[in-house]
Amino acid sequence: MKFKRQKNVFQDSSASSDVAFLLIIYFIVIAGFNVNKGFLMNLPAKDSSRLILKDDLLRFEMDEDGSVVYEGDVIEIPTAKTLIQAAQENNPDIAVIITIDGQAHWQNVVNFVELAQDMKIDSFSFSMKKDNQDNL
Repeated sequence: MKFKRQKNVFQDSSASSDVAFLLIIYFIVIAGFNVNKGFLMNLPAKDSSRLILKDDLLRFEMDEDGSVVYEGDVIEIPTAKTLIQAAQENNPDIAVIITIDGQAHWQNVVNFVELAQDMKIDSFSFSMKKDNQDNL
């Protein structure tokens, strides 16, 4: 007794595409999504104008090796946190600014931004250091 083999299970190509589509939907639903929220920072409103005095600024720099510099001295992140906390106690409207060297490792920058975020600093700014820019 001979059996006939069927070479094409799906006679209509639209049936196979429907099954493929349903499988894709099924795997998407069971896989779930892991959403990376990134840094959540409150930005000022577009029409707001906030005046920041020069005495309200706390300036930091980040060198290419990732070290944080404050007033010409290299400091560690915990020391920066202590400085920011002391400044916040004296003036809750303190603004923290960090100027970053373009060669600095991204993780060092992220660590400093996380520090600012954890301390709930309302005014935080960072910018890249220009090639011809010296100390602030």
